[in-house]
Amino acid sequence: MNEINSLITIAEYGKIHIALKKIMDEKGITRNHLADVSGTRFEVINRWYHDNIAKLDLDVLARICYVLDCCPQDIIRYEKPAEK
Repeated sequence: MNEINSLITIAEYGKIHIALKKIMDEKGITRNHLADVSGTRFEVINRWYHDNIAKLDLDVLARICYVLDCCPQDIIRYEKPAEK
């Protein structure tokens, strides 16, 4: 059993952040309005707005980009892991 445990390594890869709040605030768009015009439930937009999503739904991302006239790289940010 110790041999198996010694083979398992957990690496820190960093974190993906969703910067939707910043873009929406800059454009003066509310979560309700974005949800309405994108055809997406408010709860989904709210999770994106608060950077609280576990998996990216590419359809939702495409809708958001279309409505906000932006690109995915404007919304998705990668944070490198802290060096040890």
